[in-house]
Amino acid sequence: MARMVSFISPRVAEVVDEESQSLGADEVRIATLYSGISAGTELTAYRGSNPYLNKKWDEGRRLFVDGSTSFEYPVNGWGYEEVGEVCEIGSDVTSVSVGDVIWGTWGHRTETVQKAERAARRILPPGVDPRIGVFSQIGAIALNVVLDADIHVGETVAVFGLGVPGQLVAQLARLNGARVIGVDGVASRRELATRLGADVVVDATEGGVAERIRSLTDGRGADVCLEVTGNYHALHEAIRSVAYSSRVCVAGFMQGEGAGLRLGEEFHHNRVAVIASQISGVAPVLRHRWDEHRLQTTAVGLAVDGRLRVTDLITHEMPLESGREAFELLDSTPQNVLQVVLDARTAR
Repeated sequence: MARMVSFISPRVAEVVDEESQSLGADEVRIATLYSGISAGTELTAYRGSNPYLNKKWDEGRRLFVDGSTSFEYPVNGWGYEEVGEVCEIGSDVTSVSVGDVIWGTWGHRTETVQKAERAARRILPPGVDPRIGVFSQIGAIALNVVLDADIHVGETVAVFGLGVPGQLVAQLARLNGARVIGVDGVASRRELATRLGADVVVDATEGGVAERIRSLTDGRGADVCLEVTGNYHALHEAIRSVAYSSRVCVAGFMQGEGAGLRLGEEFHHNRVAVIASQISGVAPVLRHRWDEHRLQTTAVGLAVDGRLRVTDLITHEMPLESGREAFELLDSTPQNVLQVVLDARTAR
């Protein structure tokens, strides 16, 4: 019998039993080591604000439609930041060995069964901190933001929101040759961004963010603003902060109606381009070379090489059996938390 985190109802998470899957000849069983919680997307399902819980996603027309929902409570095994160790292999498997450490996406559960072909493409090098594997998907999301933003060497990039994805985006923007201004209202996040290489940090609670960014850029404004807060007021300030005829790349998962956006002001008068970045695809000009797997392997490779610092973002490690408490912590005091990692080893 396996264990998993289930959202029973809005703001109620429980750790429950789950039947173990049988193993096919071409499959491997992976015992989860660590599972990271995404404080953005996952909390939308935990809180009940995710549009999939309120409308139905019509894949053919790519529209949300009223009248039904894509899923409902209980929401089982949500999550996309996992790493585990192969503990059993099928009779036909030769590409993966027991003991290999595999990164991937299988939700907050103690084990998963995967095709060996898939697992073989996601093996961490021996001796590497396995917690790096937790950042494969969120690292891919952050890298996709930088690719969508089309950053050039010497440009000034303002990153709005220094949570986990914002910290990764800021590091990747610097690797891409940008001067990075980090914007956040939490002092500890600004301090961490500075330690991880941000050139300047701005306290969002003091107001006048756009004015300060323009003063840091000779009045011009940022060449690109990257919004990773999921907050409409932050998006509006990012639009105010970008240079004339420049772009704002939006990766934050906005919830509800867009209160706080005044699109007749700087957006309209400064010809600002607002670009959505979402992991289901890459920029059209890159599709012949990039896909989600390349984004993931690139992010993991940068972390393994030490060029992208990911374990610095972990602030809390908790047993998977404390899943309820972990989500309550993220929901109630987000300013005190960055990356929460659930340790699944003791739950097996």
